[in-house]
Amino acid sequence: MANFCNHTTFVFKIEPKSICDALKDEHWTTAMHEDLNQFVRKYVWSLVPKTTQMNVIGTKWLFRNKSDDSGVNTRNKAGLVAKGYNQVEGIDYDETFAPVARLEAVRLLLAFACMSGFKLF
Repeated sequence: MANFCNHTTFVFKIEPKSICDALKDEHWTTAMHEDLNQFVRKYVWSLVPKTTQMNVIGTKWLFRNKSDDSGVNTRNKAGLVAKGYNQVEGIDYDETFAPVARLEAVRLLLAFACMSGFKLF
């Protein structure tokens, strides 16, 4: 119970509406640093020199409180997202990728592996 109480004191209850509000609170800045560290750890982006053919795409921070089943806030979650409505296909990106496996694709993979006698790991 003591660990739970200590943890909940570090979770700020109010979601900030702007970056200025988030930067005033150390708990939200910690959540922002965690999100940026995920980008570095997973090699999501790389810095390239700007050319005249490139558009600069803005970003926006999203802030949410994550809660458990009983409705108690368990953590602050900050996410940096690109403003995708500025992008032009072929200039800013070639293809899109979502790292989420759909259930239909998993079922298809399992059925094909079973029919072919493959071992999946």
